[in-house]
Amino acid sequence: MEKSTLTPFGKAIKKKLVDMEKSHSWLIDQVCAQTGLYFDRSYLHKIMTGKLDTPKVVQAIREILGIPDAPQK
Repeated sequence: MEKSTLTPFGKAIKKKLVDMEKSHSWLIDQVCAQTGLYFDRSYLHKIMTGKLDTPKVVQAIREILGIPDAPQK
């Protein structure tokens, strides 16, 4: 099985969660509450590895964790 590599955004999520002493489950609950969308551990993993890029979910994660928007290319 191939191991997925975290994107820079995925690494930022991981670092922020460690700094805040929060779990993936906590973040998942926060995103669900803020967006009203279905969001689970698998979905979070896909966001962190760049396999998915749902704008509403990514924006919610940025707001919850205080991660600034990526610069536009």
